[in-house]
Amino acid sequence: MSLQAHSMRHFSLRYLHYPAFIALYLLFDWATYLYPLYGLNITPWNPDPALGLVFWLRYGWPAALPLFLALLGGELLVRGMPAGPLVTLAGALWLTAAYGLMGAILRRDFSSADMFDNRSRLFHWVLVVAAGTLFNGIGYISLLSAAGLVPPAQWALALMRFGIGDTVGILVSMPLIWMLASAQGRARLRRILARGETLAYLALAMVVLYAVFGSIASSEFKHFYFLFLPVIWAASRQGLYGTALIVFVLQTGIITLVKWHGARDLAVYELQMLDAMLALVGFFIGIVVDELRKVAADLRQSLRLAAAGEMAAALAHELNQPLTALSAYCKACEHLLERGENEALLRDAIGRMLVEAGRAADVVRRLRDFFRTGAMRFETVSAAALVQGIAAQFQLPFRQHGIVLTVDVDPALTLRADRLQVELVLRNLLDNASDAVLAQPAGARRVSVTAAPTPDGRLRLSVEDSGSGVSEALAARLFEPFASSKASGLGLGLVLSRAIVEAHGGSLWAEVGGHGIFRFDLPMAAAGEQLAT
Repeated sequence: MSLQAHSMRHFSLRYLHYPAFIALYLLFDWATYLYPLYGLNITPWNPDPALGLVFWLRYGWPAALPLFLALLGGELLVRGMPAGPLVTLAGALWLTAAYGLMGAILRRDFSSADMFDNRSRLFHWVLVVAAGTLFNGIGYISLLSAAGLVPPAQWALALMRFGIGDTVGILVSMPLIWMLASAQGRARLRRILARGETLAYLALAMVVLYAVFGSIASSEFKHFYFLFLPVIWAASRQGLYGTALIVFVLQTGIITLVKWHGARDLAVYELQMLDAMLALVGFFIGIVVDELRKVAADLRQSLRLAAAGEMAAALAHELNQPLTALSAYCKACEHLLERGENEALLRDAIGRMLVEAGRAADVVRRLRDFFRTGAMRFETVSAAALVQGIAAQFQLPFRQHGIVLTVDVDPALTLRADRLQVELVLRNLLDNASDAVLAQPAGARRVSVTAAPTPDGRLRLSVEDSGSGVSEALAARLFEPFASSKASGLGLGLVLSRAIVEAHGGSLWAEVGGHGIFRFDLPMAAAGEQLAT
């Protein structure tokens, strides 16, 4: 598609959206036009400005014309133009300019970020809305007062009613409208609505609304705090999206009850302020929940990336055997060709090369899957072969530093595990043990690895060293991220190791004592299971 064709398509889509926006704006205006002060556009709840701001955020200053037409249409079709043509026109122009200024500020400040992405942006949005509605209200009410439609003595009251209506309408409605305006937001809301939990807290909201405002005409809001129950439920379980949905439903329910009961003596603006506070508390809880989930996801990814150094050693060890075998088979093929051996021997050697190449590719693929998703592949593994394979990698550095390494594992013991990841745990524990015993004098540096079955049918592997051991203070924070007793340590090795063991259905812990003791339990393989090759 050419640039000109793309621009024409964008232009036509924009102008197709204008009538839909005006119609929806008028519907909102009509549905929420209740208890108007002096029959003017001064009501307890105005969600239509929230729709106008979202529209402005999407299209910028070209949204001014449809917003102006929507404001004029509301005065003409919903209120019957009580202020007369000139004042109505001036008022629509003022509101278009004031809402447009708010939209322009929001569009500038959040052009590359979601205004509901974190607490700082949410607070910024609230400040812009509060300041904007105050500025808007001062100009609009002053215009109506100058035209003799609002008594001078009632100017402050009219400003308060208008400001509360706009502020509450924007705060409660704009997050949900903003989410509905994007395909990604609509998809996420559909997923939320498809959950049984969502229907449960919406039903609770209806029950609480009826219990609190069943006789709303005489209610003094003394049980309003019960409305926090569904809001906190939604916010803590579904974050900001669930909160935006529940607060809009609660606000709609409150206005419906007010309109249904015809509660003329009710201080609706007080009720609206309570609802605004309810919404803000819910939004902040929801955003905190979203932020914590994002941090947790980032931490999980960071732990996998931090394991790259550890897994590099595993990769080298695992690839060493198939690559060595490939080299040997290649040399064998050369000798067979030189000697003119028959085709059958060559085919057999090449077949073995293919098998070893497949093993190497499988190792790389499993490590790649672990880095990306944490995926594991369980197999039946000999505990002795696993421990001795890792111990062999430490023999040379241990011998160079005068560390005596002993291994005591029954060859008959087997476990069900992802061998590469369990090797990573053992390698990390042995590396820590090596660092711990280096502080001891020569001749007193000992590390042992043992494995034994537990009464509950698990396999317990223990790594003990002759170092100074783990104190109670260190044990309390040993498995916390970025807590390390090493000067150059990141404090992620034990966190990653515990995560791996727990993913296997086991547990990893350190024992407080005069020397280092780390143990972890893993599920044993069932009797008769064939060992992985």
